[in-house]
Amino acid sequence: MKIFITGATGFIGKHLIKRLSQTEHKLYCLVRKSSKVSAIEESGATLIIGNVTDKNSLREGMKGCDWVINLANIYSFWEPNRQIFEEVNVGGTRNVMECALETGISKVVHVSTAGIYGKPKDCPFNEESQVGPVRFCEYFKTKYEGDLIAWELYEKKGLPLVMIYPSAVLGSGDTKATGRYIKNLINRSLPATIFHDSVLTWVHVRDVAEAIVKAVEKENNLGEKYLIGKQQLSFREINEMIREVSGVSLPKIHLPEFMVFINARILTWLADIIKKPPLWEMSMDQMKVMKEGFCVDGSKVERELGITYTPIRIALEEAIV
Repeated sequence: MKIFITGATGFIGKHLIKRLSQTEHKLYCLVRKSSKVSAIEESGATLIIGNVTDKNSLREGMKGCDWVINLANIYSFWEPNRQIFEEVNVGGTRNVMECALETGISKVVHVSTAGIYGKPKDCPFNEESQVGPVRFCEYFKTKYEGDLIAWELYEKKGLPLVMIYPSAVLGSGDTKATGRYIKNLINRSLPATIFHDSVLTWVHVRDVAEAIVKAVEKENNLGEKYLIGKQQLSFREINEMIREVSGVSLPKIHLPEFMVFINARILTWLADIIKKPPLWEMSMDQMKVMKEGFCVDGSKVERELGITYTPIRIALEEAIV
């Protein structure tokens, strides 16, 4: 099959391209002019210069393709211009889905995030759980809005949609929030630990890539949702695992919750003024997500897609080495 892929230069995207290069599928990757594309070129994929905010580049790239995998998004907890969340996560998603309909794509796998569920009544929550009333950051909020557009096009226009919801992703090559948190810990850049008892569901990035491949290849699964993640660990537990793997001692200070949010509010206010990311990654959005966490039941992909989850310690070992 011919697969059109957005977001191929991102953390999950690079692992996905590596996995897909082992198949017989032909890959067509949408990339910006400024993107680093050497790994994609080595995979044998065809490069399409464009952006999800540019419908013409999407249409041209999708012509003649069978499937679309949409990974492009702004995954961040602070941006100097917050409008970019709306432009890419909402507008870009709409563009991808509308162009998929226009060009006759037979399946679209859209990669969202488990964070769009917020805090459901179910704990852990699964694909059938009703989403909670609050999204805890602009990233989750705009991803959710983009998802609703995709589902509306599925219901009203027949968009051939499958949705993937990864939990907290770990592994090698992560330059985003989780990867920077690990790097800051092992470089002793953090003065304190926080939210010891908050729990996230963690998943190896290769398991996410494998789930995407299995979802796009599976027959008769249009309209399906797949939450990806299994191992639930508190920050106390993940910090200790980082310490064991890296051999680096953890900060001796634990910052109480009220102090975390006082500092986050000040540092986010300052970041908004100077247009540089908050010190120690302490944006209000990231702190709210870390405090709330999420507990995901990702067993559906084990049953229906044949995924075997990789132990999180392996993901940490690969991220830290």
